[in-house]
Amino acid sequence: MTAHEVPQTLMVEGFRARRSFGFGGLSRGATMIAAAVLTADGLIATQMPLSLLVTLPVTAAFFGLAAARRHGMSALSYYWAKFAWKRAARFDATSYRRLLLPHPYALDLPGVGASSTLIKAHDPTTSRAVGVVHDRATGYMTITTLLAPGGSLMAPTGAVQSSLRTWSSVLDAMSTDEQVKCASVTIQITPGAGEALGDDVKARKDPNAPQLAKQVIDELVRTTPHATASVAPWMSVTVDPAASANPPADLAEQVAEALRVVDSLDLSGTGTDIERRATDVDLRRIVRSAYDPEVFNARDKEFEELSWSECGPQAADDGWEEYAHDGGVSVSWVLREMPRRPIPYSVLLPLLAPGRYQRRITIAYRVLDPLEGEAVLEREISHAHQRAQATAEVKGRAKWSQRADAQRAEKAAAQVAGGAQVVDWTLMVTATARSTADLPAARQELARAVKATRGIRMRSAYGAQAAVFAAGLPIGYSPLVKD
Repeated sequence: MTAHEVPQTLMVEGFRARRSFGFGGLSRGATMIAAAVLTADGLIATQMPLSLLVTLPVTAAFFGLAAARRHGMSALSYYWAKFAWKRAARFDATSYRRLLLPHPYALDLPGVGASSTLIKAHDPTTSRAVGVVHDRATGYMTITTLLAPGGSLMAPTGAVQSSLRTWSSVLDAMSTDEQVKCASVTIQITPGAGEALGDDVKARKDPNAPQLAKQVIDELVRTTPHATASVAPWMSVTVDPAASANPPADLAEQVAEALRVVDSLDLSGTGTDIERRATDVDLRRIVRSAYDPEVFNARDKEFEELSWSECGPQAADDGWEEYAHDGGVSVSWVLREMPRRPIPYSVLLPLLAPGRYQRRITIAYRVLDPLEGEAVLEREISHAHQRAQATAEVKGRAKWSQRADAQRAEKAAAQVAGGAQVVDWTLMVTATARSTADLPAARQELARAVKATRGIRMRSAYGAQAAVFAAGLPIGYSPLVKD
């Protein structure tokens, strides 16, 4: 059995992108706008018929871009985002330089993390300190749990099935808890963590060992920093304490409520070993080392005195396809499309394999409550059948892809009727190179890893590099939460 051949019982499926119904490949909103614009063109033409020579070509070009696709999105959205980014770059809105502001905590982290602040709290269940990230704009609080790196590739099939079912139960618990807004699981792989191993080998090496054995050990030690990696996984849960039946009155009660909600999520049995709740020092280390990978292996004392603002970059430039910050340059990719066929549970293994550059893989979740999930699927079924019917009226029959899409929507609805949950989720990957010269190699390594998954399609986060970079950090930001 090869790495990509797994039992049928360990195959997963059910991935489907939302698609609204519109005319000629347009979305529903674009179709309504097109109808309004054409109506306006007609009204203007009643007074000035020659205006059609200008308005019709412009309108046709505009909605031609809306119907065309580029990198998995409409060409109109792509070029509008590029125009907006260039306009922002012209006014230096894409550049960040840390300054001493007159008001404390006015701007701790750049971009989407600007409203976040770090709170050092006490967890009464473990009698340990715990770090809580508070979003002052929304009132949400994010608590991170450090996980122990491990895997299930060598586990029995029954154990893996049990882990998948238990993780499904965790998602079910999130769907029925109004206070849980979103969750994310991140795995950060930092290469070159073999220095400590080399020191340990040097201290334990027997001076009386054969010369050949010494040479072999020395060669292993020399190559180890380039062949090993430090793996740091964590799970972040964002909670709205105010959604409780009895909203907390002050900040201390809000923190206690957030801890209570996160403690109610039982991860035992999911195949994940829980290390502990992340402390404020842990969060400072994760955030600071993301912007400057050189300090990843620094001692805790170097992070204890850092303020939350000092964990961010001294300077950063948000490019169209890259994000330059203190210790290097990062490139972030986002999910474009999942395979339409069943895939093995280990499909992300190529992305998790160590490489030459630091890599951070994040899966963000937003579990819909049962009523919302059912409404979404009913709407998707209607849209799928409407697209097939419209094509059949024009061409005589619907496309096979449209029929298959309608069948997938109906199958998802049947699963929800049987107790499954609808989950909005996305996949984000960030690779960090130490210099601009290494960026092409880092981008190539990331592209090869994505291609090795055999089906997952990803694209660069055009014009949103800084936001996707921050989404992989435990600072409380998720692109799936629109509140």
